[in-house]
Amino acid sequence: MPKVAFFTLGCKVNQYESAAIAELFENKGYEIVDFDTKADVYVINTCNVTNESARKSRQIIRKAIRNNPSAKVAVVGCYVQMALHEVLNIKGVSVAVGTKDRHRIVDLVEKAEQCSKPIVTVGNIMKQQTFEEIALKGHRQKTRAFLKIQDGCNMFCSYCIIPYARGPVRSRSIDNIIDEAQSLAKDGFKEIVLTGIHLGLYGRDFKDENIHLLDVISRIADIEGIERIRLSSIEAMELTDEFLKSLCGIKKFCHHFHVPLQSGCDTVLRRMNRRYTTDEFRDRIDYIRQLMPDASITTDVIVGFPGETEEEFKQTENFIKEINFSRLHVFPFSPRKGTLADDMPNQIEKSVKVERSHRLISLSEKLEKDFCKRFVNSIQKVLFEDKKDDNFYEGLTENYIKVGVKSKQDLHNKIIHVRLKKNFNDYVFGEVTEE
Repeated sequence: MPKVAFFTLGCKVNQYESAAIAELFENKGYEIVDFDTKADVYVINTCNVTNESARKSRQIIRKAIRNNPSAKVAVVGCYVQMALHEVLNIKGVSVAVGTKDRHRIVDLVEKAEQCSKPIVTVGNIMKQQTFEEIALKGHRQKTRAFLKIQDGCNMFCSYCIIPYARGPVRSRSIDNIIDEAQSLAKDGFKEIVLTGIHLGLYGRDFKDENIHLLDVISRIADIEGIERIRLSSIEAMELTDEFLKSLCGIKKFCHHFHVPLQSGCDTVLRRMNRRYTTDEFRDRIDYIRQLMPDASITTDVIVGFPGETEEEFKQTENFIKEINFSRLHVFPFSPRKGTLADDMPNQIEKSVKVERSHRLISLSEKLEKDFCKRFVNSIQKVLFEDKKDDNFYEGLTENYIKVGVKSKQDLHNKIIHVRLKKNFNDYVFGEVTEE
């Protein structure tokens, strides 16, 4: 039985796609093995969102080639789409696939056995009009299942390479989404995390159907066995009053919103082409909390965007404190060739980016602790995923608090009432209750 190994860089969408590609190989009789072992085929699903992710992609490609110089090395994803020449400059790459035609990868790898040169399939993604199905029907390793429902982005933020790497918005057929969700329920998954490149634009490309993200959530909520539905990320201006009110009526919807901010300064937001103001962002978060006081609000922030002064950064810092997020994902600005921001004047020194990143990471740690403290002594429903050592289990509340408990019971993939007792650095310790 031939062996195949995988390495995935980047976002949740990439993780979903890698799992789907792995299933394609399994269906053709391949055994999936650890990436650090000797395999016949290596598949690297790349990322190109920052210079660091591109560098890491190259590093992993070379590692695969070192692991087994005679193996077939297939490189797929955003880095291939945007920097094919760099990928092909690495001696030992057998197959290069961009952000479409990934459903053909097994055939391409097997075809490469007879070819002396790399097989390349990288097309013009900007002309792609339909969602590429690589449905994931089989097992996943975790108890929460990611379900990809959308691809592409039309926003063209000035710093972002993703619209060029992923192409325009393409939405998945709602019937195919529901089929996969039903399959997940049959496999015992209790939580589904809806994911996509720009999730809130789901359905906008349907010309003859009036179907939107809320329709997907509502129909999944009707599936027996699925007890939680979570959104991976959604933009502030897509959180309309009507949408949020409707979510309140869906009991299975998790009160956790990851809403990218990027900057808390209006002048920087304009340079970023973010299409909202801080006042508009604040209004949306306030309305979430009015309807769902227990909601966790997490966000992304970019520091060191071209021209960002110390005063502009302080505005961002103060706005973050005002909004009182429960967690930040902090990214130093990384210029990407082909984006508007790459050519902007007043690029910020790396040392300044590092210093500002550290300040916001420290702030994030405080915000997360403060959010968790609010729920100490409360009873929360926790879906347990991982068993650590000494009967120690970890899981998540509906509003995205990581909880750890000690139990001799098997808590894996069970939703249990837990009284939260003590707040630690990255989780809250709790006790299982009878409620």
